[in-house]
Formats: sequence, C-alpha cells, structure tokens
Amino acid sequence: MKTSMRSDYCGTLREADCGREVAVCGWVQRTRDLGQLIFIDLRDRTGIVQLAFDEKSDRAVFETAAACRAEFVLRAAGTVRERSSKNKDIPTGDIEIEVRTLEVLARSDTPPFAIEENSSVNDTLRLKYRYLDLRRPDMQRALAIRHKVVKVCRDYFDEQGFLEIETPVLTKSTPEGARDYLVPSRVHPGKFYALPQSPQQYKQLLMLSGFDRYFQIARCFRDEDLRADRQPEFTQIDLEMSFIDEDDIMGIQEGFIKRVFKEVLDVDVQTPFLRMPWREAMDRFGSDKPDMRFGFELRDISDIVKDCGFKVFSEPVAAGGSVRLINVDGHAADFPRKKIDKLVEFVKTYKAKGLAWARLHDGAVTSSYQKFLTDEENAAILERAGAKDGDLVLIVGDAKNEVVFAALGALRCECARQLGILDPRDYKFLWVTEFPMFEWSDEENRYMAMHHPFTAPMKEDEDKVLTDKANCRARAYDIVLNGTELGGGSIRINTPEMQEKAFQALGISEEDIQERFGHLVGAFRFGAPPHGGLAYGLDRLVMLMTGAESIRDVIAFPKVQNASDLMMACPDTVDAKQLDELSIAVTRSED
Repeated sequence: MKTSMRSDYCGTLREADCGREVAVCGWVQRTRDLGQLIFIDLRDRTGIVQLAFDEKSDRAVFETAAACRAEFVLRAAGTVRERSSKNKDIPTGDIEIEVRTLEVLARSDTPPFAIEENSSVNDTLRLKYRYLDLRRPDMQRALAIRHKVVKVCRDYFDEQGFLEIETPVLTKSTPEGARDYLVPSRVHPGKFYALPQSPQQYKQLLMLSGFDRYFQIARCFRDEDLRADRQPEFTQIDLEMSFIDEDDIMGIQEGFIKRVFKEVLDVDVQTPFLRMPWREAMDRFGSDKPDMRFGFELRDISDIVKDCGFKVFSEPVAAGGSVRLINVDGHAADFPRKKIDKLVEFVKTYKAKGLAWARLHDGAVTSSYQKFLTDEENAAILERAGAKDGDLVLIVGDAKNEVVFAALGALRCECARQLGILDPRDYKFLWVTEFPMFEWSDEENRYMAMHHPFTAPMKEDEDKVLTDKANCRARAYDIVLNGTELGGGSIRINTPEMQEKAFQALGISEEDIQERFGHLVGAFRFGAPPHGGLAYGLDRLVMLMTGAESIRDVIAFPKVQNASDLMMACPDTVDAKQLDELSIAVTRSED
C-alpha cells in the first residue's frame, strides 16, 4: 500500500518492475562492501530487496550506505533494475534497486541476536527481546497466517448466519473456577470479579435471548501451569447455536476447517471427519485425542495373563486393572536394547511401574518376560499382538486403567516420534464423541464434570446422572487434529430440572446453585431452546497450521513457563496506595 514515505513493500518487487521509480522502507538485514560498490539487503514484513550503491553515482549517498549497520531503519528511493548476479533463493532475486536517495530514519545498537530465519537463540533471550524476535521472517509469517485464519473465520461464520457478539471480561467466579484470575473491585471493597475461562454462561444466555447463532473471537484466562500448548491468556473461536443437534454443529465446523485450510494453506481437507466414541478411542489408542497418522494400536491381553504365574501381569488384572500392549510393527531393528531401556524410563513418567517387551528380529525372539510364562501364554500374547518377525511388542500393566492408557498412549506417540514418521502436513481430523459426563477426582474425593456442568447427558443415560455416574455418557465432542485437541463442545442442558440434577450430581448445594448459577437456572424457566456449541483454541489451530512447536510461536507476546512476561517484567508489585484503594493487604510476597 502506497504512503508518503514508500511506494512499495520490499518483497513485492519483481522483474516486471524494472525501470520503475520506487521508494522502500525497512531494516538492514546485512551489508556487503565491495570497495566501489555497496549492497544492502533491506527487509520488511514482505521480504528482502537488494539496494545497490555505486561510489561513482553519488558520493554522499554512498557514504551514508557505508555507515549503515544491521537493523538500521532506512528509506531508499531509486530505479528498479535487473541484477547482474541473480539470487534464486528469494522472490526478489532477479532485481535490485539502484538507489539515488537514502535516509537513515533510525540507528540501531548491535542486537543481542541475529534477526534471521529459524533462529536457534534460546527462548529466554527471544522473549526478553520479543520485539526483535518478532522481526524474524518466520515469526512474521506465523502471525500473518493467524490474521488470515481469523479473517476466514469471520467471513465463514458471517455467511452461515452467525452474529459476532462480545461478552464481558469482568465476570463472576464459580465453584468450578478454582483457577480463575481474580480482579479486586475498588468500588465494592472486599469483592472480586473473575476473568472468564470461557464465555460459556453468557453464550448460553444469548441462546435464551433468541440470538440463535453466535460467535466471538474471545480472550480467555486460566491460572494454571503452562505446557507447550497452554498459556494463562489465550484466544478461542467461540460458537453457540440453537435448534440443532450434534450433526448440525459438526457439519458447520467441518465446513469451516475445510475452508480455512484451503484458503490459508491451499490444503484440501477431506470431509466428513471420522467419528469415534470416547471408549473406543481409549481402548484403541489410550488417549481421548489420538494421533491417527499411524497405527501401533493398543490391544488388551488381560484375559490371557489373568491366571499366569507372572505377578507383574496377573496382579494388576486381579486388582481391577488391565494389561495391554502395542506392536511397533516392522521397527524392531530401530529399537536396540539401549533404546528399549530408555522407553522403560519413559513410561515411568506416566506412573507405570515398568515396561515389558518382546523383540522379534532375524527369526529370534528376545523378551523381558517370556521365561515367566508358559509357551502357550507367550504364543497367545504374540498372536493377539499380530506380531511377526521385525516387530517390537511393548506391554504395560497396572491396577489403574488410566495409568495403562496414559503410558501406552504416550508411548505409541513417542515411538512414532523417534521413528520420524510424523508428517506435520498429513492432517488427520477426528471427532471424539460420547465422553463420560463425570470423572472421579482423587484430589477432590468426588465426581467432577469432565467438560463442564452445563453439558447434557446422552438421552439414553439421563437416568444415570444421579444413580450411575461412572457410566453416564455426555453429549460432548472434541475435534482432534494429529493428537492435539483443537476444540471441544457439547449439547447443553436446556431445562431447569436437568440442570439442577447435574449440579446435585456434582455435590453443589442448593444454596450454591442459587448464589452462583441462579441467573442461568432462572433463565431456563422462561423457555430455553435446545442448543449447543464448540470452542476452538485459535492458538493451537494456528500452531498446527504453521508447524510451530509451541503456541508461543504464534502469539505476539506470550508468557513463559511460570506465567510471567520477560519483556514487560510482570507480574510485579504495586505501591501501597493502590492496595489501600482496593482494600487489599498482601500477607505473603515472593521476590
């Protein structure tokens, strides 16, 4: 876009522009002084163009160019011409600008790291100087893709009849909100707002208000430990619809995914997506967000080993757990004993007590467990595994099935990672459906909502909400891509009777129901339409689309592992006057 200072962006000029008078602005990527000739690579967010200076043309301009250093900010004007020595590695490599006027708009100190593609600088330094890190081309591409995803999102959902409606950021904490960020109120001493973990209640109230298709690019907040795909503040593509069922919601979301991948990446996504009940996902892959790009599926051998003489196998089954295996088929040669020993340590990080294995290689079987079992039992295990020469069988048993699932689910992914068979451009989408409505919490010593307390039970399981929580399924669904949960949602409860029953199942007292959720339960008494929705993690979606390793690489100013901002040096202390105005006393402070 032309302005008073520039006519073109650096990366947009081509051979067809030869002979044109242009003006460009940007940062010095590098300089090359050849004596009577100087070349400067000038960079802006679109790319690099070469500036050419000849000592014979204009001595003053030449001397200005000679004084330029990395990250100086320049304005250069001149004529586009064909390069004598072309560079096929960049789009502008056929041309250069013969500069007639050069202005140094700002000088720069030597940056703490080179501003270059795929920098290997450690994350701490990058995030301390994030404004410099963001100058790197790969970072700028990632944020440009994020912009395009949001634009497609707004266009698509507008075309589908959705209204973008903003919901409050200052809201109310709930009994389920132990990880809320709290905001003290100055005008209501001793009382607090909470920053929303999602706009859940507001969007349901919008459905009751008659806005039957809502969406929002919503900022959300959660005070929790960070991982590669988590941040304390994050962005959701938040959606809600009325007079629909699961098929309607999934169909519209598949249309959005197909559109965004085509328009942003020029990738054709096949629809409809595969659907899989939660129980099947756990039994086959040990995960409710399985990576479908490879096999190595779980197989249950509890029936084979329940009466065996090897207590490592028989005791977990007797205690109500299970023994299961994966077959890393065709890759025994890729896992010598030293690598297998490391896999043993790997599963222990998922609370497994150990890892049994059998390696079929060159017609022989070596195993950590076969001497403790009968020939029939050994043969039955390998048959159940579908094992043949060249395979590696890995076995985990535990009294808690969740340990077996977690260990083997992670192990199959770790083996695939070590084998280098995970293609980030192989996009495998999956709907995981029929989640449990409740999950047991050892920490809380009670059942808790697996998703949230507004999720409706499966119609055939409505009588189990109070009587059989362990087997009550929810009308909940997650959209999964390559082992990462992109988003989740559900059909919501829309009657006060069922909502109160769900609260009762969670042990929320009638007093707490009225205090914390009275507005929602009360609203249901005025005619709530059947409704449901979904929320995508925008950061995660862009991370997977760009092939980034962390969502920090697709967020302009992210936090680090301890939820602090290294660039702004926050969170920080505030002065006593501010605390007094908020009626707050700090009883503990960490330096």
